[in-house]
Amino acid sequence: MPTARESLLDTALAALATLPWSAVRMVDVAARARVSRQTLYNEFGSKEGLARALVRREADTYLQGVRRVLAAPAPPERNLVAVAEWTVARAAERPILRALLTDAWTEGLPRPRPARTGARTAPVPAQRRADAGPPAPGELVAETAACAGERWAVGCELAVRLALSHVVAPPIAVPRAPDTPDAQCAEPESWRPITPTITSVIETILSVETTSPRKTIP
Repeated sequence: MPTARESLLDTALAALATLPWSAVRMVDVAARARVSRQTLYNEFGSKEGLARALVRREADTYLQGVRRVLAAPAPPERNLVAVAEWTVARAAERPILRALLTDAWTEGLPRPRPARTGARTAPVPAQRRADAGPPAPGELVAETAACAGERWAVGCELAVRLALSHVVAPPIAVPRAPDTPDAQCAEPESWRPITPTITSVIETILSVETTSPRKTIP
């Protein structure tokens, strides 16, 4: 059974599916999570604190997925390719994670700021960690690489950077229906899961990189 904190985070995230962050109200989040407003403020302190917690959870959940992929009983090169696939697939589904990895925040997302200097320390340990602010893209990539251990850290970083090049590649606008006056652009190709061809390219690069005596990325 989820805790009150998890329920509040889930509710706030669900609200972002239809509303920009500026329109998400704390009172509505509490009501929909069936939690008192006092509990909401006790957990997060403010709406800004809720934003920091949402972003921190996205980063932590992504890293948990990376560790799970790396622990699979498969050759290391295959697991590193799986990290790249996980990164692209997860970023496609989670706009907050995509923004964390690329620093491409939109106005509708809860881009948090670190807690103000001198602000009261949050009583909830998880919130104190969130209040430190989200990791920068480079920091998150470094945390991801560290999940692979010293031997495979360089290969893991390379896998993630190759995945991110797929995520941020310029999308090609393809109309849904040429005869529709208000045709919208299809979902950017760069947000879709990695294709078998891209996977093959990454696997080939990693198989060379991880067996080479050179252990640094230029």
